[in-house]
Amino acid sequence: MSAESPLSNDPPPHPGAVLRNRVLPELRLTVTQAAQELAIARQTLHRVLAGKAAVTPEMAARLARLCGMPAHFWLDLQLAHDLWHAQHALADTLDRIPAHALPDTLKTDILTRHGRT
Repeated sequence: MSAESPLSNDPPPHPGAVLRNRVLPELRLTVTQAAQELAIARQTLHRVLAGKAAVTPEMAARLARLCGMPAHFWLDLQLAHDLWHAQHALADTLDRIPAHALPDTLKTDILTRHGRT
C-alpha cells in the first residue's frame, strides 16, 4: 500500500461491539429490551451485536434515538470497519493500481463542497 494510506494491523471495532460492550450495559438494557425499544426483531439486533450484520442508516437512526449518540457516529464506525476489511482484502490489487494526484486546490474544493473538510 502507499504511504498515503497505511493499514493498521488492528481492525476498527464493529459498531455492534460498541453497542454490546458499552452502550447496552450503560443503559441497563437486555438484548430483548433493546430490540423492543428499537422496534426490531431480537434476531436482527443479535446479528448486529455479533458483527454479522452491518449498521444501516435506518439502524443508525434508531440507535441515535435510543442512546443519543448521533446516527453519523454509528455509520462512521461501520464505514471504518468495512473499509479496513476491504483495504486488507484488496491490498495486493490496490498496490498495482497507479496513483494519480489531483492538485491540492481541487481536492480542497471537492472536500469543501461535499462537507468533508
